[in-house]
Amino acid sequence: MPHPSSKHVSRFPDAHGYYGEFGGNQWPPHLGPVLEELAGAYEELRSSPDFRHELDTVRAGLQGRPTPVHYLKNISEQVGGAGIYVKREDLNHTGAHKINHCVGFALLAGKMGKRKLIAETGAGQHGVALASAAARFGLDCEVHIGAADVDKVNANVGLIRLLGARIVPVSAGQSTLKEASDSALHAYTEQHAHALYAIGSAIGPHPFPMIVRDFQSVVGQEARAQFLAITGGTAPDHVVACVAGGSNALGVYSGFLDDPEVALHAVEPLGTSARLGQHAATLTFGRPGTLHGARSVLLQEDDGRPAPVRSIASGLAYPGVGPEIAMLCKAGRLSVGTVSDEEAAATFLRIARSEGIIPALESAHALAFAISLAANRPPTERILVNLSGRGDKDADFVLAGYDNGEALRG
Repeated sequence: MPHPSSKHVSRFPDAHGYYGEFGGNQWPPHLGPVLEELAGAYEELRSSPDFRHELDTVRAGLQGRPTPVHYLKNISEQVGGAGIYVKREDLNHTGAHKINHCVGFALLAGKMGKRKLIAETGAGQHGVALASAAARFGLDCEVHIGAADVDKVNANVGLIRLLGARIVPVSAGQSTLKEASDSALHAYTEQHAHALYAIGSAIGPHPFPMIVRDFQSVVGQEARAQFLAITGGTAPDHVVACVAGGSNALGVYSGFLDDPEVALHAVEPLGTSARLGQHAATLTFGRPGTLHGARSVLLQEDDGRPAPVRSIASGLAYPGVGPEIAMLCKAGRLSVGTVSDEEAAATFLRIARSEGIIPALESAHALAFAISLAANRPPTERILVNLSGRGDKDADFVLAGYDNGEALRG
């Protein structure tokens, strides 16, 4: 949960769920009372010492928190510029940062008297994390996933089922994360009396973006304290995270938003080209619009419909971005960079072979950007990257795209 003295958190969102011009609640009016119930319950519990204690206890026991900050010695020496450090969210139980808010939602659901959790997943990490949290708290669980992702992340689909959750394949549209989100939102509207939507990122109508940010802020709080301890009281010069919805990014940014001297970098997937439909670089090429119940920035066709997207990383294949990320970008607090599929896959292998760490393809985007950034910065500077997940789910997929383990096939 965010530190109450954070200037940023105390300002955003406003009473109506807005982050500047972005956010709000664009869901049908009849669902207003459902969201008001959720917002009220969360506001009451977020300040409860008992709730915080229970959350911290489960995070330590089930998740294995705190996760460490680790120096990438070999990569940093290869690059020869700024030093690169990583926040090891890949060491969480279930392999990614997603479990931070899944445990929070599961605990929140129990306090609200809900018996079931509903969610979407792309790369499968959110689905595995939610299934694990649901099992821990004795809740039913339903995970919606695009049919195009089922085979790609088959190992995670198997884990979701092993943990007792029900998989709902979604075959509409591109059959990826956006369609899975559509399906999960629809299921929640039908089952809200007994179920809670544990949304997968800092997206959707208020209060979902706020809740996810708050639960993910443990990443930034830990990272800040750990980094200051490592450096003798000096904050990183740069903080880097991959961005789609924005849960992992807001998690790590939260520890440094009040420090204007710390540059924050958002890394988007360029896919195979800058042509619409071949990437998912929303902040780079998108424009304001409404998606999944909130006003934000999204990739759009000429008629305003969400555009098709592509990324080698299933968790980044989303045509929008969370409203708080959109606000931070417009305000100039974030710099935005892009990384192609080929660069991400090459970095996946480089980190594995140089550091003994297998990053998720999503995280490989952030690492690729950080390596390029480090090469152009002096050795006196330090870069902190949120290594948001591990790449077990991606290993076979990446290796299948290489000839002799080196050259990416076209």
